[in-house]
Amino acid sequence: MEEILYIFNIDPSQKMKIPSWQQTQSALSRKKEVLQSDDTKLAKVLSTLDLTLLGVGSTLGVGVYVLAGEVAKTTAGPAVIISFLIAALASILAGLCYAEFGARVPKAGSAYIYSYVCIGEFFAFIIGWNLILEYLIGSAACVKALFLYFDNMANNTISHYFEQTMPMNGGHVASYADVFSLALSLVFSVALAFGAKESSLVNNVFTFVNISIVLLVITSGIFKSNPSNWSKTADEAKGLGNGGFAPYGIKGVIKGAAKCFYGFIGFDCIATAGEEAKTPQKSIPIGVVMSLLIVFMAYFGMSTVLTMMLPYYEQDTTAPLSHVYDVIGWTVIKYVVSIGACCGLFSSLLGAMFPLPRIIYAMASDGLLFKTLAKVHPKFQTPFMGTLLAGAVTGILACIFELSKLTEMMSIGTLLAYSMVAACILVLRYAPDSKKCDNSQEPVTLKSIIKQTISSEQSYPTKITSAIVSWLIIVFFIFCFILSGLMTIFEDNLYRGEAWLITTCVILGFFLLLLLFIVSCQPTSDVKLGFTVPLVPWIPGISIFINIYLMTNINKDTWLKYVYWLIIGLIIYFAYGIWHSNERSPPFKPQNSVKENGTNGNVPYSAAITAKNNDVNETL
Repeated sequence: MEEILYIFNIDPSQKMKIPSWQQTQSALSRKKEVLQSDDTKLAKVLSTLDLTLLGVGSTLGVGVYVLAGEVAKTTAGPAVIISFLIAALASILAGLCYAEFGARVPKAGSAYIYSYVCIGEFFAFIIGWNLILEYLIGSAACVKALFLYFDNMANNTISHYFEQTMPMNGGHVASYADVFSLALSLVFSVALAFGAKESSLVNNVFTFVNISIVLLVITSGIFKSNPSNWSKTADEAKGLGNGGFAPYGIKGVIKGAAKCFYGFIGFDCIATAGEEAKTPQKSIPIGVVMSLLIVFMAYFGMSTVLTMMLPYYEQDTTAPLSHVYDVIGWTVIKYVVSIGACCGLFSSLLGAMFPLPRIIYAMASDGLLFKTLAKVHPKFQTPFMGTLLAGAVTGILACIFELSKLTEMMSIGTLLAYSMVAACILVLRYAPDSKKCDNSQEPVTLKSIIKQTISSEQSYPTKITSAIVSWLIIVFFIFCFILSGLMTIFEDNLYRGEAWLITTCVILGFFLLLLLFIVSCQPTSDVKLGFTVPLVPWIPGISIFINIYLMTNINKDTWLKYVYWLIIGLIIYFAYGIWHSNERSPPFKPQNSVKENGTNGNVPYSAAITAKNNDVNETL
């Protein structure tokens, strides 16, 4: 009972009363105080180059060997290069928001820390829990892909052996136990636990090989390129589109961009390593932007030469590069590309497994997850227990599940994190400065909010202007979901150009622009940072809309699985995290002094709770 009173800051004399909404809201919205200091248990060993290559390795994985051919054949045709361009622009918008937050809060934990600092604890836990899901499934998918690749090279003998010796029922789980993936996950987790610098060096080697293979493909493809492959007729396409540069029309280009966007997921792992960077305020922004540019140039170059070497309708959707070199008879380069695919998968696996224990470490250090997971190894200076646990869970997922049914869940967590980071940028840019704010200012009322919205008289942020921006962001999110839902549900009607739908979308779009315009009229903070997002609030606003639109395109089954994962997280938070959070409000202080309580022989309430907390911390 005393712990409940402590969390909600309730007077002990009111024990029988249920916590008020204000007290509950205060407990859920408490924010993390981040001090700008170099005090960290993690080793600060990562340079700007290390962070850039970490982002490239995590993003430029197996997708570069599969995605271009699949999207070209089934969705966009040669216009896949435009799809990659649109996806890259959308990713850079999110990347700019991450870059500013990395300069503001150079701590391990990525979007989790960002939302904890400016939104509140409950939403921060939700974001952190989403990121754990993203990297768990991403790591398991990479491990599974590695196994399937090696199994394919061995003529499927490994999978046949597992089917005979370790069969399972199938259905929602795999038809056999993939012990290979489990063992590989454990080996990688042990390697990561040995140190950030050592694992970063391995990732750098894999990434350099991966980039070299990409350059080899682009260079060799130039000699076999034929521009006429971009102007094939509908008869030559044999039913796959209408031929030409964009055989599936504008609809195909946009759908292709939605698919290609997932090929850029992974750069946010740079922000999770901020606490281990030598100069995070400089390294994180440069690393994010440079890694996205490198990945875009690789995708753009690969898709260009691929569709020029072979018509889009003859592409292979599973191994397009190997297929192309088979067709033109370059067997040696085919095997060289296979080596590059292995290196790409290994770097993707490292890029996915590296940030996962850092997020677990950050949440456990804050008391929202079990404190044992926050232990740092005294020799290797890495989150040892969190790394081993992450590797074990990743291996189990890859061992027993067919991950093709779960991969879209990774996108939900990522897109929600992108949206929350963009919203955080807006909140912080228009947050009041405590040095300039006067306590005697006009109170925040409906009248004062309407007055400031219309007139915009203030020259610096206040509580009123900050409240206006916060409410406008909430309304903006709601209308983004409404507009995105209409565009997704009535997609065919939209492409047919039906007047009622276009009119509705134009009105909603105009209202969204109006909301951003009102936000732009409010005074902004003059805090100096090493990097800031340009054109605020327009860039974060566009980023939020794109992310929400992509989220509404995810199917219902995936959303249902996500709800199950979210319920597990909420149970952990309300059963453990809210009780052990480091950011709990100070306990209620009795009106009687300590001396008076001492004369009565009673222990002060605050002292009793402090002693109890010390006992709890010692046991943990």
